Amino acid sequence: MRRRLNRWPALTAPHLFFLIPELLIAAGPLVIASVTDASGRRRFRMPDFFYGGQALIEGVMMRGRTTVAMSVRPPSGEIRTISEPLPAALSADRKLIRIPFLRGMFLLYETLVIGTRMLMRSASIAAEEEEVELSKGAMALTMVFSLGFAIGLFFLLPLFLSTLVGEAADSTFLAAVSEGVIQLVTFVVYIGLIGLMPDIRRVFAYHGAEHKAISAYEADKPLTPEEVDAFGTAHTRCGTTFILLVVVVSIFFFSLSPREGVPFWALILSRVVLVPIIAGVAYELVRFGARHYGNRIVRALYAPGMWLQSLTTRPPDRSMLEVSIASLESCLAADREAAAATPARP
Repeated sequence: MRRRLNRWPALTAPHLFFLIPELLIAAGPLVIASVTDASGRRRFRMPDFFYGGQALIEGVMMRGRTTVAMSVRPPSGEIRTISEPLPAALSADRKLIRIPFLRGMFLLYETLVIGTRMLMRSASIAAEEEEVELSKGAMALTMVFSLGFAIGLFFLLPLFLSTLVGEAADSTFLAAVSEGVIQLVTFVVYIGLIGLMPDIRRVFAYHGAEHKAISAYEADKPLTPEEVDAFGTAHTRCGTTFILLVVVVSIFFFSLSPREGVPFWALILSRVVLVPIIAGVAYELVRFGARHYGNRIVRALYAPGMWLQSLTTRPPDRSMLEVSIASLESCLAADREAAAATPARP
């Protein structure tokens, strides 16, 4: 019989290999709110603040104004909820995270650093073992490995294959076009393949539970499993839309970069350096889309991201909904306490 001490690394193994793409897909960083004006017309906007979430191993993480909460259901059956203050740099009232283009990079930081730590903690709780807290060195190594895998798969592999196409056809134009096509195909195939893994399928079900809870909260519905389950698993806030935009924006950037006469190592360096810039631009495009979501053209542009969520979400069961609700309620309670403790402005 295997010792339980070895279970949590086994649970995290498939996630570590796909960590960064998975966190971006399972995260919920984007919100579009619907409001009705005096004339009765529906309008859409990006709120000043949003509650976001991320699917974990047998759990859900939610991010509030002041705290980040994680709820996990271990095999024993009860729900364990852990809450901690957000890093000061990511608090909702900090002006730095409101600066255009920079805020997209802060989103990446939040998703990767906080998400990685919570993923590890959820794995240890799900295995009913002593809670695991990664050291800074282990965290850095994990993120470097996962970031290297993500960049290699979504950026460097298409670059290498498109270079072969360009050389065979003696055309830099075909090389640029094929790079974009290979990127899109790789992205969609990647999502489909990881969805075949049993552990990832459960993560995607918790992803659906997170979407349902947020949708119910935004619709001012009671946070009960019955009310929450009435909402769909797709949401315009989904990180799937964001990462799809990253791929599309990268195609535009890379098509403008010269290839003829440029050493291959320089092409690789350009792809790596442009990644945070591309993420910042993609985030601004999503915000622009949120402000103009009432436009039919904008909604049509959002449609592929919504369609892809059929691959990155699964219908959750009641126990998953309860976990998602517990995590969100923890954030809401902490924010109410923080608001009550804040002196009223004269």
